[in-house]
Order: sequence, then structure tokens, then C-alpha cells
Amino acid sequence: MLLIEKEINIPFETKGLPLLEYFRHNVRKQISSNDIPIRFAITKSDSNIYTCELGILRNIDNSPIPQCDSIFKYSPRAVDNTNAFNALLLIPTGIGADIGGHAGDGGSVARLIAAACDTLITHPNVVNASDINELPENGLYVEGSILTKLIMGTIGLHKVRSNRVAVIVNKHDDRNIYMDTINTVNAARATWGMDCPFVKELESQLSMKALYSSSGRAVGEVKGLYELYQFLKDKRSEYDAVAISSVIDVPDKYCDDYFVSHGEIVNPWGGVEAMLTHAISILLNIPTAHAPMIQNNEAANKHYGIVDPRMAAEAVSVTYLHCVLKGLHRSPHIIQNPASNMSSDILSAKDISCVIIPDGCIGLPTLSAIEQKIPVIAVRENSNRMKNDLDQLPFSHNKLFIVDNYLEAVGVIASLKAGVTTSSVRRPLGQMQIITNS
Repeated sequence: MLLIEKEINIPFETKGLPLLEYFRHNVRKQISSNDIPIRFAITKSDSNIYTCELGILRNIDNSPIPQCDSIFKYSPRAVDNTNAFNALLLIPTGIGADIGGHAGDGGSVARLIAAACDTLITHPNVVNASDINELPENGLYVEGSILTKLIMGTIGLHKVRSNRVAVIVNKHDDRNIYMDTINTVNAARATWGMDCPFVKELESQLSMKALYSSSGRAVGEVKGLYELYQFLKDKRSEYDAVAISSVIDVPDKYCDDYFVSHGEIVNPWGGVEAMLTHAISILLNIPTAHAPMIQNNEAANKHYGIVDPRMAAEAVSVTYLHCVLKGLHRSPHIIQNPASNMSSDILSAKDISCVIIPDGCIGLPTLSAIEQKIPVIAVRENSNRMKNDLDQLPFSHNKLFIVDNYLEAVGVIASLKAGVTTSSVRRPLGQMQIITNS
């Protein structure tokens, strides 16, 4: 099995098809019949072309790959449940977001948004900060591909008190680095009571290489995935979530440049991590998160002085794993076919009240929000590498709100929650349209 990233161009004219169907059809035309799409983003668009980047799982060694739902599978929600206000906060991995694109520096935004809603649904990139994870009490830690399936309407989420978290560790030439990882797991067991049924050291190397795409987005390549997949499949009844710790091949120059760039360089690790966790979550329907192991002692002993505050969590960590364990400890269970489950405590697409994204970001969650008629709040201040004009998408009336910052986003959330049209609290208040028979 090989995980790679592919760039494709899709004509801007949708020929009257719904957006999700249009992109599904065009993506399938441009990849092999054996390729499994696992991640999709529109990095740039104009009046002629959508420039898209696609993460693909490719079979290169004739290993059996299970059947899995297409990432474009969509189920429309029948109703909009207004019993609670549940916000979905997205800061896509690897796009160089000013806020949330570094080392869990979206955590303060998560806490702000959580204070304005009943439940916050977010993903590891927002709150993972090496040894720190300050997910609010009313927050749900949901892997990115699972979050996408949620808003696409194909799965539901069920809150849990705790999970059995399996830990997968790559072999490492330096046993001290390996033992640091084991100590991190034991610290989680001893301090906040995590249940870890086992730690598995992989026999063969899981090879992860960090790369940048032509758009400047962090991506990568993953080889040696089959042993990991097969082991997790065989042990599936023994765990509820999986944390993976493995080395990511990042050239020294990437690391050095990143820590001294004051945030100008895209975090090189996150993109390939997202590719791996998307693949495992899609294949096995389990909450998954990854933490990079330090490559060698030389890397461990590097010091960059006082770094940009957004990177500080990474600069002071040894294993980067604790945030992953803490998040997975209470990550919700995935419920297949939520429409057929009558339980009132299953959270599904009908329960999502709004989606908050950095301005310009178009992926499956944004496209699905358009189809599901879920309000989208786009934040200009969270600048990033994506070059799209959201106003060009076919949002329904009053379903797209472009705001300057997350403080203003909270105002829109409060307005949506109260059922108050945002224009009614601004001045001048325009005259309404009057239709006459003449």
C-alpha cells in the first residue's frame, strides 16, 4: 500500500450537477480504478479551473485492500435539529493557517467557540499541542475524515466516557527515543487514567516522508502501511481508538527553517500525518491520530531559542504524543447508518448548526455544508495558502458569513443560535423588498 498526493484540474463549469456529484465524477475519471481517494482539497479556483489536490491510497504490492465507502458518498439530512447548537470548527492541516497551523495554536479559538455553543466538534490539528491538549469539556475530538463523513451524513457520533487506546510505535534505532514514547504512555495511564490495552512495536518500518505540493500545502508519501493495517484489523475487538508514533522523514533544512521562520513556513509534519490517519480511519472506521517520533539524538538536542509562541509547544516536547493520547481518550465512537439508529444521543449531520473555517478553504466539509444548507462562517484573519473565493460557490441565501476574525464569528454564532438575522443588528437597516401585482 502506498499513500501519495496527486494534483488534478477540474473544469469550473459544473454542467448543472450538484457540486459533490460533479467532483466525484471528475475525480474518478482521473485516477486508476484501484486507487482509493482519502483526502480532497481545492487549492485554487478561477472562472475556468478548479485546481485540486487528492490524497490517494494505491495498491502497489497486490495486498488485499478492503472495500470502503467513497469519500464523496453523501446522504442529505432530512431535518435541522434545533434542540442544541453544535458548531463544527475546522482548520485544515498543512495549509499554513495563521491560527491553528502550527502546534495546537487553534486551541484558544476552540475554547472561545465552545463557550458559545452546546457542543464543539473539532479535529486533532486544532488542539494537538505536543504535551498539551486543552480541548474544552463540551468538545469532541474527531479525526478529519470522520468529521467529513459526519457532515456528509454517512456516519453519526456517540459520546463516550473513555476509550481503550491502542498505541502503535515504529521501530527506532535509538532505544532511548523508543523508551521516551513508552514513558509518555505510562504517564497518561498514571495521571489521568487512560486505558491502554497494548503497545505494538511494528516489525517493518512505516515510512513517512514530508513533502510540499505546488500550492505550498504540506503533503507527503507513506509506504509500508499494510502491516499496520493488518495488525489493527486482527486486533479490532481489543481497542476503541489508535495512536500512532513514528518517524517522519523531514530534511533538517525544513525543521531549521520552520522554527526560525516566525510562522512564515507551513508546518511540514502535519500533512503526511493527516494522510495516514485519514487512511486508517477510512479503512477501519476508528478514531486515529499520529505523533511524530524524533528522528535522532541530534534532532532531540537542537535548540532554537525562544521561538514563535505558536510553535512553543513543539519546542518543549520530547515525544509530541501526550496530546494525541488525551484527545483519543474520549473521542466519540463512530455509528454507521445513523438514520437507522433511533437513539436520541447519536449526533449526526442533522445536529450540526454551523461550520467555521478559514476563509478560502474548500474541501468536502465546505461542499457538503452547501448541499446540507448548513451555515458556513469563514474567517478572513486566518489567512492560509488556499486561493479560493467562497462567494463563487452556490450557497443558499444567508448560509455564508464572511467575518474578519473569530471574535466576530462568535457574534454570528450567537445570532444564529438566537434566530436573529445578522443584518437586523447592523445599520443602516435596508428596506425590505415589496412585490406588487403591477
